[in-house]
Amino acid sequence: MNEFEKDVQCTRNDAIDSGVAFGASFGFFALMFIIATVIKLIGS
Repeated sequence: MNEFEKDVQCTRNDAIDSGVAFGASFGFFALMFIIATVIKLIGS
């Protein structure tokens, strides 16, 4: 067995971290899309 597997520093679930990262990136790009759409509507 690998020595790093015996002494685990963080026991959090990786799926939760992946979900948070996905949500943050999705929110960022959705915010960029909303801002661009508002600017386009104001400019027309």
